Parts: sequence; C-alpha cells; structure tokens
Amino acid sequence: MREQLLGKIRNRQACIGVIGLGYVGLPLVQEFCASGFEVIGFDVDTRKVDSLNAGKSYIGHIPSERIGALVEAKKFRATLDFDLLSKTDCIVICVPTPLSETREPDLSYIEGTVRSISTRLRKGHLVVLESTTYPGTTREVVLPLITREKKLEVGTDFFLAFSPEREDPANKNYTTKTIPKVVGGLTANCTEIADALYSAIVDTTVVVSSAEVAESSKLLENIYRSVNIALVNELKILFHRMGIDVWEVIRAASTKPFGFHPFYPGPGLGGHCIPIDPFYLSWKAKQYDFATRFIELAGEVNTGIPYYVVDRVALALNERTKSVKGSEILVLGVAYKPDVDDIRESPAMRIIELLIERGAHVSYNDPFIPKLPKMRKYDIDRDSQPLTEATLQGSDCALIVTDHKLYREKAQWIVDNCPLVVDTRNAMAGATQHREKLVSA
Repeated sequence: MREQLLGKIRNRQACIGVIGLGYVGLPLVQEFCASGFEVIGFDVDTRKVDSLNAGKSYIGHIPSERIGALVEAKKFRATLDFDLLSKTDCIVICVPTPLSETREPDLSYIEGTVRSISTRLRKGHLVVLESTTYPGTTREVVLPLITREKKLEVGTDFFLAFSPEREDPANKNYTTKTIPKVVGGLTANCTEIADALYSAIVDTTVVVSSAEVAESSKLLENIYRSVNIALVNELKILFHRMGIDVWEVIRAASTKPFGFHPFYPGPGLGGHCIPIDPFYLSWKAKQYDFATRFIELAGEVNTGIPYYVVDRVALALNERTKSVKGSEILVLGVAYKPDVDDIRESPAMRIIELLIERGAHVSYNDPFIPKLPKMRKYDIDRDSQPLTEATLQGSDCALIVTDHKLYREKAQWIVDNCPLVVDTRNAMAGATQHREKLVSA
C-alpha cells in the first residue's frame, strides 16, 4: 500500500479530496491543481458548491477566473456527495474548530467529517487533518472514529497524519506554496506519505516526530501572538492613563535590531486562529492538572478590549456633551484584518453589539463586507454605507476598527469631515490637521 500510494503521488496520479472549501481548503485546491493533481472538493454548503462549479469564487483574494479555469479544465469539481470520497486517494480535512460558549473545544465538525470518511475508508487511503486542535486529537479522536466501520491498521492499510494550516488571507509576501508546511504522522509510514503529498505542492516541508508535535506547533504559534497582543493591549491602557503615546513607544522600541519583535494594540482579537486556538491547549491542560495562566490571562485581557473601546467612545462623546444613547456612530471597517473580506471572530461585531445595547444608532462602512452575515454568535442586520462626506458629517463619531488601506489613504479627508474620530488602529496617523478631533482607543 505504501509504495503504491507514494508512486501515485509522485506521478500526480493520485486523486485528492479536500473537505471544507473555505479560507483553508480552497487555497489548497488551487495548489493541488496547479501541481497536476485531480481534485474533488467536498462541502455541506450548497451555495458554495454551486458557486465553485459555476466558476465563481466567494473569497476575495481568490479570483473567479482562476476557479473557472480549473473547472473548465476538469481539474476540479465541488460536490455535496461524500460517496465520492471512495474515488480519492488522499483526503485533507479543513473544517472549522470553534469554541463552545464555555470555551471548550467543539470538535463536532471534525467528528462528523471523520464519520463520513469512515464508511468510505479503504486500503491505501491517506487522511490528513489540517483543522487546528489540541494535541492528541488525531490519535485519540480521529483514529478510533475513522476505523470504527472498517478494521484497518493505521500505517499499514491506511495512513493518518496532521499538518496544521498556516493560511494568512491576502498576504502578498507569503502564499500556501511558500509557507513551510509542518507534517507529523501517527507512524513513520504515515509521516513519509503525508510529507510526499505536501512536498508536491509547497516549497518546504518540516517533518516532525509525531502528530502531537505538529498539533502543538500550531497552538504555540498562536499562543505566542495572543500573549504578546494582550501585553501590548494592556500597555496601551496604561500608557493612555500616563499620557504616553503607545504607538510612539512601539516605534522607538522597534529600532532595537535584536531581542524585540513589535506587536500592535487594537480593538480586540479577530480571525479564526488567535481568539480560539489558545483555549484548545488550555482545555487540554486541565486533563493534566495544569493551569495555563498566561493563556487565560491573555484571553481575559483581549476579551475585555472591545469593552474598553466602547468606554473610550462614550467618554469622547461625553466630553463633547453627547451621550452614547441616541448618537450616530459610524464604524469604519468590520473585517478582522485590513483589506480582506473575512469577518470571522472580528471584534467589530462585539463592539457594534455593545454600542447598540447602549442605545447608539450604529451604521458601518467596509469596502470588503457589503452586508453583515449571520454568524454563530451574532445576527446584526446591517448593510455597508457609502463612505461619503455626507455619511461622515452625519455621524456623531466615526470609530475605526479595521485599518483598511482606503482609510489610511483618506485619513485627512475622514478627519476633516467627521466631528469626532475614535481610532483603535492608528490609521489616522497621516492626518496632520484637525488633530483635536482624534481620540486614540
């Protein structure tokens, strides 16, 4: 089985199944197709499947023309029919791993997917989990579920590995192909075959000794960022009380050529990774009677930042003899990071909700998010408003949550036309006049 599958991968004769066609799965589809593989994409969302088969992309940084070309060349097709998994040789799982309301791992998407695979599993299959999760998931959760229907031996009859996704949407410096890929299998054979698969589509693979090491590496990456962002967010609050500009402090510290890496404050954490992944390890640690104090403290600080932002808005309005209740507040940017159409876990949603709860009339503008989607935690019915002089002048406060390039380029124009600007991202640094209208948050 091992030699046969390795041969199919090396000769680009293996059929690849990608389960989950979102911000992780769809870029993988592109790379597999570009490397000469036939790819079948699986999803449970009919709209996504129909859109892709019509050659249309629903992710901003992936052009529809590229998807259309793959479909037309018959290199790729999307489907709702999981029976087609039996036609694949390698299966890559890219489904969400959210947290429950009590910050416990929600593995329901992984478990449901693995159950679908288990009934179609055959000898010679490679299955790779890419969804971020706690150490031990591949061995302790996926392996028992995937072999419950057919008693196949891992490492001999079929192969199972973990390779954490490292997508950074719209990053022009790094792509799926150029970001090193960590690979760890349940056995040596599993690792070898998974490494061969990813070596066919990325420039560099990083082979580790086990799936647990691979799972842990992704958590470490995001915990590192979470803790450091929490640190600088806490310092932002302190320096504000001391009358010190945190952005100037960071610029000064960044001139040190060693021993310092800059992190920047903001309105809270966003994206699928940093707000969620650290708590997967925190939850797992409790099974070992261990308290992850840094993770918990970072989460506490970062979770509290949207409340701090709303308090800063309230104070700024109060100093201008206005209350939050009844004020027209225009939120500029709701995506979780600049210049992407991704709103997953964006702090903007919590900030908008808090402002509405305080009685504000909230509207928003975001060139990448024309309408607020219904989400797991939020259902706020709003459409993006045009960014015009009338829109700015009609607001009591413009609150900058996402520093899109458009806002940075129009900083002076925004400040000129709005009576008050609360800036959580230092996006208005280029505005040199009417600085008295600006409030940092």
